[in-house]
Amino acid sequence: MHTEKIKVRVTETKQLLEVVVFSKRADVIEVVIGEGIHNVKCALTPTRNALAYAGSVMGREIVYERSRDQVQADIEMLNPNLRKPGRR
Repeated sequence: MHTEKIKVRVTETKQLLEVVVFSKRADVIEVVIGEGIHNVKCALTPTRNALAYAGSVMGREIVYERSRDQVQADIEMLNPNLRKPGRR
């Protein structure tokens, strides 16, 4: 089984973290930060301008710097069966 990982930025410190993707849809990306019993789940939702995804974990804001359109394209590329009819 393939575990997808993405890099998110902690806005306060500008630090990049590699996190595991729990589920990925265009309207929300759920990620897991940490390992084992010390893990925390976080939901990243699109920002108002849809140019990034943002969420909060343990009082810290994290940002995934990809647009909603880019994430939708990634999802369609990984699973072509999910494409909407009429799109190529």
